[in-house]
Amino acid sequence: CPGHPDRPPSPVNVTVTQLKANSATVSWDVPEGDVVIGYAILQQRQDGQMQRFIREVNTTNRACVLWDLAEDADYIIQVQSIGLYGESQASKRVHFRTLKETDRLPSNSSNQGDITMEGLDKDRQLQTGEIIIIVAVLLMWA
Repeated sequence: CPGHPDRPPSPVNVTVTQLKANSATVSWDVPEGDVVIGYAILQQRQDGQMQRFIREVNTTNRACVLWDLAEDADYIIQVQSIGLYGESQASKRVHFRTLKETDRLPSNSSNQGDITMEGLDKDRQLQTGEIIIIVAVLLMWA
């Protein structure tokens, strides 16, 4: 239809959780409206030594684990939504720093567990959405 924007809106609320020495989890929200079929994440080290581009389609995931990170290093990430007609503008840059291997304190990990539990309630709506998508796929196969 005329006037339909070709690109979906950029992801919002990009956050980094479960920060460890060699990995971190990125999560984000997608504004209501356009159909988003996947995401792309640009991850780069602040010193410019390494860039990684992660792209996944056919997923309703709003989170991604970044693995194989260097410990005690600064990273910048940006997330794009992938729609049927192209990719969104990149989200705001999010900066984070990985931990040193020695920073693994038991008190830290228990707090992070609480954060993820709270996050689950927000995701309940997504889970129902995923079920609908699975049903639609089955109908197409039938």
